[in-house]
Amino acid sequence: MADYWNHNTAYHPWLVDIAARHHGDVLDVGCGEGLLVQRLASVSRRVVGIDPDAATVERARLRLHSMANTSFDRCDFQGYTAPERSFDVIAFVASIHHQPLREALAKARRLLKPGGELAVVGLAANTTIRDWAWSLLCTPWVRIGSLLHRETRDIGVPVTEPHENLDQIRQVATEVLPNAEVRRGLYYRYRLHWRDPR
Repeated sequence: MADYWNHNTAYHPWLVDIAARHHGDVLDVGCGEGLLVQRLASVSRRVVGIDPDAATVERARLRLHSMANTSFDRCDFQGYTAPERSFDVIAFVASIHHQPLREALAKARRLLKPGGELAVVGLAANTTIRDWAWSLLCTPWVRIGSLLHRETRDIGVPVTEPHENLDQIRQVATEVLPNAEVRRGLYYRYRLHWRDPR
């Protein structure tokens, strides 16, 4: 299956760099059709992708059928079961807004090994003047990037609109993950990064 570029895959190099620091066990929450799992597998011991959509998981399995260090489960994150401290890296790309934020961050924290890293590429709702102003400022760069990379807009996976704005996301992250970094990014995304201090 072919590679492609969109506003989510633009952040894949950041996630691969994080995984490469560990060369360990990685969980991709909301893995879609498996492109990020494929990229993470090249720098990881094991990558598990989970997604609640049956057709999407089947596409991911077909994409990575020959990669022995990858596996997929059809479930949402709330229903996913694994022992605590199972993963060196947990990644969410355009998926954390599909579930309750506080519960998802708390569960991810429990599943991380000591020294592990949580990395989120997320979508936030535009509800404040600052939100709308940032999106407006980014628009010319987003359009240029999309043209240069020949963006593939629709990859055939379920989508939903975010409900929390960035201030709300930052507040929850601070409460659940002390010292978490939350930053606005290009392509109407934000990045959340947290390292388990244990």
